[in-house]
Amino acid sequence: MTISIPPKALEALAARDFKMLIDGRWLEAGAAPIERVAPSHGVVVSRFQAGTKADAERAIAAARRAFDTGPWPRMTAAQRSTILLKAADLIAARAEEIVALDVIEAGKPISQVRGEIAGAVDIWRYAAALARDLHGESYNTLGDGTLGVVLREAIGVVSIITPWNFPFLIVSQKLPFAIAAGCTTVVKPSELSSGSTVILGEILQEAGVPDGVVNIVTGTGAEVGAVLTAHPDIDMVSFTGSTGVGKLTMTNAATTLKKVSLELGGKNPQIVFPDADLDAFVDAAVFGAYFNAGECCNAGSRLILHKSIAEEMVARIARLSAEVKVGDPLDPTTQVGAIITPQHFEKIAGYVNAASQAGAQLAHGGGALDLGRGQFMAPTILSGVTRDMAVAREEVFGPVLSVLTFETVEEAISIANAVDYGLSAGVWSRDFDTCLTIGRRIRAGTIWMNTFMDGASELPFGGMKQSGLGRELGRHAVEDYTETKTLNMHIGARTSWWMPQTERLA
Repeated sequence: MTISIPPKALEALAARDFKMLIDGRWLEAGAAPIERVAPSHGVVVSRFQAGTKADAERAIAAARRAFDTGPWPRMTAAQRSTILLKAADLIAARAEEIVALDVIEAGKPISQVRGEIAGAVDIWRYAAALARDLHGESYNTLGDGTLGVVLREAIGVVSIITPWNFPFLIVSQKLPFAIAAGCTTVVKPSELSSGSTVILGEILQEAGVPDGVVNIVTGTGAEVGAVLTAHPDIDMVSFTGSTGVGKLTMTNAATTLKKVSLELGGKNPQIVFPDADLDAFVDAAVFGAYFNAGECCNAGSRLILHKSIAEEMVARIARLSAEVKVGDPLDPTTQVGAIITPQHFEKIAGYVNAASQAGAQLAHGGGALDLGRGQFMAPTILSGVTRDMAVAREEVFGPVLSVLTFETVEEAISIANAVDYGLSAGVWSRDFDTCLTIGRRIRAGTIWMNTFMDGASELPFGGMKQSGLGRELGRHAVEDYTETKTLNMHIGARTSWWMPQTERLA
């Protein structure tokens, strides 16, 4: 297959110029724009403003004013909820425009992105509902002279830093919950895939979000992101990205003791027993490994197979992998799109080559696919992987599946936990005692049983160990953007502390 550009795709691939949103105004940066070359077609598709430190500081100042003196934190929850619901409707109305941007900027298959945007709409509606359910506590059990009330207040100004792999979906896992709580924000999308986030800024203005509540500054992490993680007027940082950058974010935030929410990397195992529904597992293994070209923190990149079925499973997964369609992301039948940059492709290939040299066997794929344009990688399976290999321990972030084997439940759990990450895991067995035993002992934020990478707005998402801090989604997601405040109220006369003891006892 060779990628050509049909006439109907030319409009989607026409380069667009984007500005930044600061305090309700669309602005340009002083520096030359960042040009984004489509990873699938090799042509410039977007030009983003190269925001500077000064731009980031202006956005922070706008968010600070909007929080300290603006109407948003002082609106009723019902008013904020209504605006969020309108935003969700507007996202749905502009879905195809948003889809096209994520497809061409990130190289993601169009059918997949359509599902992501539909999921994002659901998240915005869910956040709108949670806005009206945010509440504190009261304590009428402290004695006749005391009433305790615990308030939940918006934490303040939140910086939201998002990655390139799910440009619209991930900002939608953060931003609606932050503003539902009454916070104001500065958003920095990845400089590789900023377009859909900028469109979101237009949508939020139309929905009625006041000036300064949502500011969007495009640019690099070194120039913009560093300011957003260290500035004293930022009260909280919500970051999704690599574990390495997450550690740097936490270090920067520590200078002013900001609250930090981090959704970081993963090296997620699927443990498979002989009694599992192996047909269902094979499909889930291929999906888990190659969804979004493996550029997914939740990718099921490690298979931990019982030795008695390992050879059969590798052969079956290889056969199904050969049927996976890799190609033009604008083609609705494509299942795996392009690798985000040539540099990232080289990184993925380096892991595969190192594993092969260390003794792993290529059961399928392993190299580049020449489609005439862009950078594409064949779905790859490495068998005979041992737990000491880098490909078994580190996040490859590409369409690479590592296969390890086990004989006992204890060994499977040990292999699963023997990495620095703890984002998600899967276990396959018809025996639910086995599933629950393993699910309770694996140190990960999500455990799938007889399925993989399912999700819903109602279910919390986040990791343990070096996969991050905090949780997104779920009924407590809005609470993450709040602080608690205690009001301790005394009723009636108070006995003086300095009164003589005899009088106090009288």
